[in-house]
Amino acid sequence: MKVQLISYTPNPEKTVACAAKLCYSPIGIDQVYDGLTEEKARDFVDMLSSMGHESPIEHVSFTFGIEGVSRAFLAQVTRHRLASYSVQSQRYVKENQFEYVTPPEIEADPKAKEIFIKAMEQDMENYHALADLLAQKHYQEFLEQGCTEKQARSKAEKKAIEDARFVLPNACDTKMILTMNARSLMNFFHHRCCNRAQWEIRAVANEMLRLVYQVAPALFRNAGPSCLTGKCPEGKMSCGKMAEVKAYFEQLKQESGEE
Repeated sequence: MKVQLISYTPNPEKTVACAAKLCYSPIGIDQVYDGLTEEKARDFVDMLSSMGHESPIEHVSFTFGIEGVSRAFLAQVTRHRLASYSVQSQRYVKENQFEYVTPPEIEADPKAKEIFIKAMEQDMENYHALADLLAQKHYQEFLEQGCTEKQARSKAEKKAIEDARFVLPNACDTKMILTMNARSLMNFFHHRCCNRAQWEIRAVANEMLRLVYQVAPALFRNAGPSCLTGKCPEGKMSCGKMAEVKAYFEQLKQESGEE
């Protein structure tokens, strides 16, 4: 797994503070913005957080590059609809020797790992067999339609992998560019940094939080699972480790602030 913060709104905390202050200010935007020092912006963002006033933080966004995650992760992360996603396509990119994500529980069990690897190898073999079979069929069809050999070969492969990909496993790795505004990120962290979130998306969420905290600590001071700022919303399903969770995120933010 590799997570990078590719880009973000410049001066995110100052932008949020400016947006919030403008609502109650008779002066122009330039005057409001120029009058905000870093310290004033941080103090204002802290005040917004304590009030639960979240709409101004929608004005800043963060873009991440995420690699080495599974298609199972993709199915989960795209449930967060207030975001933008660009994902490597299995329809247009042939999975020659596809990489895959091995769950830690399987990695730790030799017998389970042996079964898992065999399944991945079989999926890979089936994928290539289907792709080759379908490509040959489509190649002849495109030749009959008047395409050159080069055109027919290229079109046939693209059409073949469109259907061959159906045998690829959830474990197959993918990569994406993901953009969220800060309010959507806060919601994402509340749900996906929780101990009850699936291990892969929780690991990605924790790393995303570490990265944004480095560039906007006041904005994300209270970010993380819901239990950091209130009681656990999971009820009987709670992990029962609130003290450990709080200590973990305090350390994560402390270390992020030192970098």
